[in-house]
Amino acid sequence: MGGEILSGNLRPVLLPYNELWRKGRKLMHGFTSETVASAYEPVQLLESSRLLKDLLADPNNYEKLFERYSAAVILRLAYGKTVETGDEKVVRDILEVVHTVERVASPGAYLVDIFPMLMWLPKWLAPFKREGERLHRRELNLFRQNLDDVRNDIAKGSQTPSFCRSWLEKEQLTGLTNDEAAYVIGTMFEAGSGTTAAAMLSFVLAMVHHPEWQRRLQREIDDVVGNSRLPNFDDIPRLPITRAIVKETLRWRPVTAGGLPHQLVKDDVYQGIFLQAGTCIHPNQWAIHRDPSLYPDPENFRPERWLEPSWPTYREPLTQFPNLQNFSAFGFGRRICPGQSIAERSLNIVVARIGWGCTVSKPRDVDVPLYDYTTGFNVQPNKFQFSLEPRGTHTLRLLSERL
Repeated sequence: MGGEILSGNLRPVLLPYNELWRKGRKLMHGFTSETVASAYEPVQLLESSRLLKDLLADPNNYEKLFERYSAAVILRLAYGKTVETGDEKVVRDILEVVHTVERVASPGAYLVDIFPMLMWLPKWLAPFKREGERLHRRELNLFRQNLDDVRNDIAKGSQTPSFCRSWLEKEQLTGLTNDEAAYVIGTMFEAGSGTTAAAMLSFVLAMVHHPEWQRRLQREIDDVVGNSRLPNFDDIPRLPITRAIVKETLRWRPVTAGGLPHQLVKDDVYQGIFLQAGTCIHPNQWAIHRDPSLYPDPENFRPERWLEPSWPTYREPLTQFPNLQNFSAFGFGRRICPGQSIAERSLNIVVARIGWGCTVSKPRDVDVPLYDYTTGFNVQPNKFQFSLEPRGTHTLRLLSERL
């Protein structure tokens, strides 16, 4: 349903290993590799400053603010568009597509994914086909329009850099049609927006329940950064506790808890069980991240597992580790998320700046559940209560000067 009908065999994450997948993957890698990700840091610095200021002004609106931050970063990188409020039509339209994909791709959402023979039904007997084709037309038109907007901006003399602009400048060299490129760029927004926002929500939940780690985070940032400026990307190598909290958040509460489905390209045997080629498998990230041999005390939030030599996940030097490169939260092998370097930078700078400028706490006499999460393809905490206060007058002053 998701790959063939909804996506029209154009969405890279749901494609088999074929020539279109390889071309799309090559294009995505050119946009997001470690060597070019640093070029996007000014956008992440600007949007994280805006996020911090907005959170302090209106913490009860935190879900929308985290969503706006994620959308603003990815939309600026993909299309060169600026997001002010998160209520812009292009943002709401793309997020609607994201939520549709999450719903359609959820395990068991459609019987045709369990019984593929249903694909042979005529359209008048298969309402899922009519629904999927309608949704495909909607998202294809949206992706085309976003690409055309950038093409028109360039014709008017715009110099704003973006993924779209990069593709348009070397369109003939990529071997991708307009619609194929529109899907590659459009679905990069899907991968980067909701997942980043969901991870940040879990980070706040962790700080509510583990104030001792918030204090350690704040002490580290105070020692390295001080209170005369905001943290920046040059500080990240000297902030191992910050990076450990980010990595432990993704282990403790993986966003794609059930894993992205994969189809076997050949027969395999796993723990004595024969799996035929064509079998659909889900790498259960929730279970993988709770393997007690690799992650002792797996149910608890323990960032020290990345910082102390007594833990099996510890690596040196701490100026480089922990990091998120090739971490299972981003997938595996050739299918690993191509945007992990951008996502890592977004998460690191937000966590560092929240630790620098804010104190998160649990309101008195309020129960904040640990496991009250949404269900589906991507998961995040349901709305919960917390208090958020600036750490000092310097926080608001510096943010006002910057924005």
